[in-house]
Amino acid sequence: MIIISVKNLKKQTGIIEKLGGKIPDPVIIFMMLYVIVITLTAIFGGRGFSMTSPNGSSVTYEIKNMLTFENIRWIFSNAILNNWLGYAGGIVGTILIVMFGIGIAEESGLLSALIRRMGTNVSDRLLPFVMVLLGIMSNIATDAGYLILIPLAGLLYVGIGKNPIIGMAAAFAGVSAGFSANLIPATVVDVIIGTNAQAFAQNQNIPFVSYLGKEINPMTMHYYFMLASTVMLVLIGGFVTLKFVRPRLQKQKYIIPKDINIRDFEVTKKEKRALLWSGAGLVISLLTAAFLGFGPLREYVDEAGKTVTPFLDNIIIIITMIFFVPGVFYGFASGKFRNSADVVSAMSKQIGSMGYAIVLTFFCYNFLSLLTYSNIGTYITYIGAEGLQAIGASNMSIVLIMGFIVITGIINLFVGGLSSKWMLLGPIFIPMLYHVNSSMTPDVVAAAYRIADSSTNIITPLMTYAGVVLMYMRKYKPDFTMGNLISLMMPYSIVFMVSWTMLLIGFILFKIPLGF
Repeated sequence: MIIISVKNLKKQTGIIEKLGGKIPDPVIIFMMLYVIVITLTAIFGGRGFSMTSPNGSSVTYEIKNMLTFENIRWIFSNAILNNWLGYAGGIVGTILIVMFGIGIAEESGLLSALIRRMGTNVSDRLLPFVMVLLGIMSNIATDAGYLILIPLAGLLYVGIGKNPIIGMAAAFAGVSAGFSANLIPATVVDVIIGTNAQAFAQNQNIPFVSYLGKEINPMTMHYYFMLASTVMLVLIGGFVTLKFVRPRLQKQKYIIPKDINIRDFEVTKKEKRALLWSGAGLVISLLTAAFLGFGPLREYVDEAGKTVTPFLDNIIIIITMIFFVPGVFYGFASGKFRNSADVVSAMSKQIGSMGYAIVLTFFCYNFLSLLTYSNIGTYITYIGAEGLQAIGASNMSIVLIMGFIVITGIINLFVGGLSSKWMLLGPIFIPMLYHVNSSMTPDVVAAAYRIADSSTNIITPLMTYAGVVLMYMRKYKPDFTMGNLISLMMPYSIVFMVSWTMLLIGFILFKIPLGF
């Protein structure tokens, strides 16, 4: 058994914070990488190399010097429309569309009411499991789990006479460690991971198919795995809370601040009535989706004999509608929306919160396009694949998966942000690991990334909401430190990563599709 002293933990936490503080913002990193790649193309421009394509033939590449007049013109001519807005078929627009529906559901108060309604109607024994489940499900609304569920969990535990930090730890585990799991397909995370994975693969002529060799939709390629992950994380998260966290905290003293009112999170009669109206909106949206799926958007075979799936191809708009309609119904029934202008304002507010993402994607997608066009990205893949093959990794797919998870987990301790890390690691590892072992398809690599990123979110002080969670917990225990928080969440992180990795390996060994 490994015992970590409080003194050593604080020291290790301080080291992580110190090193992480020296790492520039991801936007700056992509700017620097852009300059570095252009410099490398000037040095290695004209160098040729050969790689084996997926069909077995040899393909020759040549690194392009991006400082020639022709290539400088390419940089400026393609920066906005092709390299940014048009990257991978318009990922930026897809993400914004998803936020329309989620924005309405969140700004109307629907998601908050659902969380409070579910959280206040469960028994003490089941409460840890429900907190983890609600945490996982709250991820469809970005920061709703951090800002609503975690403080609510504290209030719920205060109300039943238990240490509030127990409930907050379970909720934090669900919100942050379970960030990649969900029962609902095509969430924002699914879009970011899936559509970019497709682009990373296609940019280097890697077939975008599952490890079973079947065509997949980028937004639903992990759906079956995420369903199983949700069930597993809820059970394991609840178990860790009951067996490790609760015994440690249940006898510790805590305070109840005077400004804390348990009634603050109760669902009012008006909100309960509005929830019924949102249920009616959900029925309408589901019936509409069913009509489209079996009607104008049903599957068909085109003139070339190819099967076309309009419903799955437009799943983002369908999911957006399913969130949008109940949100509008709830907003008007609760009085949050009084006219159509309020609805438009709610959508605009959510899109406004995407400002940083828009800045990030501009520099990131231009950098990725430069990698592809110059062939530097392919050259990095070539070098990495040659190195892994030289050490005999070609026949060790399970070892490759585990190695990638460990590397990503370590990086996650120092670099925050799911999307920014994926933009850095995905374009390199997706083609590289496929060239080393063809069973390491984009869906497998992306699933491994999601496991590592989610499992270590709760033990890094650099996670965006780590300070917010610490602030909530300090209301009940003022001397609670970041070291205490990391120590408290460590069992969740370790158990989640180990069990989640085993689940992915189990899917692969038994040839269970990760999604569709």
